[in-house]
Amino acid sequence: MAAFLAHLTVGVHVLALLYIGFGGFLAWRWPKTLFVHVFFALWGILVNVFPIPCPLTALENYFRHQQGLGDLPGGFNEYYIYDTVFPREMMPFIAVVALAVVTISYVGAYLRWKHREQTGDAPAHRISLG
Repeated sequence: MAAFLAHLTVGVHVLALLYIGFGGFLAWRWPKTLFVHVFFALWGILVNVFPIPCPLTALENYFRHQQGLGDLPGGFNEYYIYDTVFPREMMPFIAVVALAVVTISYVGAYLRWKHREQTGDAPAHRISLG
């Protein structure tokens, strides 16, 4: 069971990383999700810039310990991403692209919100029953 939960944690971690990268685009359709995305994006920056442990990595390590395994060597990104998904030497470029993607998603969300406000296409806040 611990192995399954460790794998499930990896899946959730991958989804969280994808949300950090691309979740701002969801705000184009659902503007209120931007606030959740800002939290995730800031969290992603904090755990990669400062020595703050990621709770998902800690959870995976817990399940690994239940199986008699040690901590992830170097952490989640080091183990699963660097030199697996992207070559390590490309990471500065990947960081710039990721920042650009998040910025584009935020600018697009703002422009769509502004357009809705100007055209009156904003979603109704109340439902009329008659």
